[in-house]
Amino acid sequence: MIEVKNLTKRYSGGRPAVKDISFKIDKGEIVGFLGPNGAGKSTTMNILTDYLSATSGSVRIGGFDVLQQPNKAKAKIGFLPEQPPLYIDMTVEEYLNFVFELKKVRLDRARHIEEVCRLVKIEEVYRRVIRNLSKGYRQRVGIAQALIGNPEVLILDEPTVGLDPKQIVEIRSLIKRLGKDHTVILSSHILSEIQAVCERIIIISNGSIVADDQTENLSKGFSENSHLTVQIEGDKEECLKALRGIDSVSEVTVTGQKDENIFEYYIETKKNADRRREVFGCAVKNRFVILAMQDSSMTLEEIFMKLTSTAAVSTDKTQKTKPGKEG
Repeated sequence: MIEVKNLTKRYSGGRPAVKDISFKIDKGEIVGFLGPNGAGKSTTMNILTDYLSATSGSVRIGGFDVLQQPNKAKAKIGFLPEQPPLYIDMTVEEYLNFVFELKKVRLDRARHIEEVCRLVKIEEVYRRVIRNLSKGYRQRVGIAQALIGNPEVLILDEPTVGLDPKQIVEIRSLIKRLGKDHTVILSSHILSEIQAVCERIIIISNGSIVADDQTENLSKGFSENSHLTVQIEGDKEECLKALRGIDSVSEVTVTGQKDENIFEYYIETKKNADRRREVFGCAVKNRFVILAMQDSSMTLEEIFMKLTSTAAVSTDKTQKTKPGKEG
């Protein structure tokens, strides 16, 4: 659905904002696009949506080249910038009809706008002036305008910025629903949001892609060892002996006692080992009772800091685009 090849963008008098990046996003994927300020994230998104031209390389959306066939490519995209392009003196009804005409949509107007409003749950504010809407409803109207024309690709830049916790949960749920029928690129500084919503994450730093992988695989790829915290009911010494006998376990430490005969164990395992299955199997075999288990592998925040730090980029060049897909 989206194919980026050797994309480079140079601004006059400065270093490249984006340097020879390549990636593909298939139909139906929800992809998180992460990067610190100045990393090239916004530049890349603006090129995808044809707000900026590339210095070199190519971008194809739904088979259409953004440079050579801009109108056909843009018809495939719905874009929500960080600041939604709302005309606040219009009603929601007037604004969405205006967007419908602007995009030259050929669908049945009344039915299509009604479907979009129902999807993003703004029916009750349809005839209200946008100026008088809450931040949460304004974001929903912004997403609605991106959905006008039923584009195959949605690009959402900071869709939950400034929202309260309840509104954030609602927008996250909406994005997940949209991912069933659309390819979604989600850019956000809130890493927990990316982790909660996205199936795959692309991280860009200093204009280059430094990671591209399924969300659940990132910590495995960047951790030499993984950690597991487990609460087990059973004899402490017998538990220690049994856990240390697991092939994938390199170290076990007792970190506390929760109750009589209930202890918490910190288990360090070897890279890419199937930790939980083996620990659970060990407990069943020895008739221990597991009361809690938490994977303590590297968090997305830790991975992000590791990959986007100057030291990581400059001294660990072999890690570029690993783990994940090459271009």
